[in-house]
Amino acid sequence: MKGKATGGLVVALMTLMLAACTVVDLDANGNPIMPKDPNAKPGYSNQTPQQIAESSWATRVQEPAEKQSLSWADMETKSHTVKAGTSESVFVRAGGTVTAFDNSNDRERSLTVSINGKPVKVLIGPVLRSNAIRDAAGYRFEEFTNQVQYAQLTKALNRHAVQQLPSVDASWVGKPVQALLAVSMSSNQVDDVVAIQLQQGNP
Repeated sequence: MKGKATGGLVVALMTLMLAACTVVDLDANGNPIMPKDPNAKPGYSNQTPQQIAESSWATRVQEPAEKQSLSWADMETKSHTVKAGTSESVFVRAGGTVTAFDNSNDRERSLTVSINGKPVKVLIGPVLRSNAIRDAAGYRFEEFTNQVQYAQLTKALNRHAVQQLPSVDASWVGKPVQALLAVSMSSNQVDDVVAIQLQQGNP
């Protein structure tokens, strides 16, 4: 009797174990296709910041900047609604005349552009110390693995932006320019202006 009871218990346990198994589909290479972890963070956890910048540039930066950009005047009006102690970034399309080219630090070059009669410092890199592109594009911290990856994305986006720009030098001074910009603003104030596109000439 004892042997039969033990045997029956083993069969029952094996049945339970088999019932608990989940059949997993295989991909073309014979590797299991694992279901998505419902507790996993959304977004870019398996990509490097550079891969994220390159793969999402068109849909999250370029297209929104071209289609949803504010005028410089509208951006200034919007800055009045930014709460004190906070900041906000937006895409802006503006035209003006280049009045200066600052190459005193060859890593952090800039143009001064007269926009609506006001001098505006436009950062052109190659090093851009600003979160304006990342924040204007709406990347959220929740999409990333940790703070380090989120911060590295800023640098990757900025590097990618600089690669899209034409060669800029002192010959641009005195000439009209059309620009697509990422602008970081605080209450009633423009903080950073970063170039995404630059083109000589009038619209």
